Amino acid sequence: MSENPAPHHDDDVHSAALLSGRQPALTGCPWHDVNEMLQSAGLRPTRQRMALGWLLFGKGARHLTAEMLYEEATLAKVPVSLATVYNTLNQLTDAGLLRQVSVDGTKTYFDTNVTTHHHYYLENSHELVDIEDPHLALSKMPEVPEGYEIARIDMVVRLRKKR
Repeated sequence: MSENPAPHHDDDVHSAALLSGRQPALTGCPWHDVNEMLQSAGLRPTRQRMALGWLLFGKGARHLTAEMLYEEATLAKVPVSLATVYNTLNQLTDAGLLRQVSVDGTKTYFDTNVTTHHHYYLENSHELVDIEDPHLALSKMPEVPEGYEIARIDMVVRLRKKR
């Protein structure tokens, strides 16, 4: 067990549980919880997925790029390639355990908080931060073309230090 607090998983794993029909039995032990999250999402808990999941979910809600997770894995002596990190992050996103947030179309962050929320992007530090206002809403939506529906709205508010 880790001294790091367990992340808030009630809402975070809800979509994964819906996909598999099984609610994970979370205990607060990151290693056990990652195993449960993977299985509830229909993913086999391989050594690499378990290790990367422990790094991702064992520290609470976070925003990481693939490169950031790869660096953490390297420092933790987890033997994975950058391609494996990308593949795992995409699999976890497809399973509903992560949320992908693109900034400028060039930088992609993976968010462990999959609940509906928006973000600030701090340009000076290249950091993504949750906007904590649950009442934030767009006042008018454009007409959606026929045959399409809105899958999700991602608002990223870019901030920079005043000059």
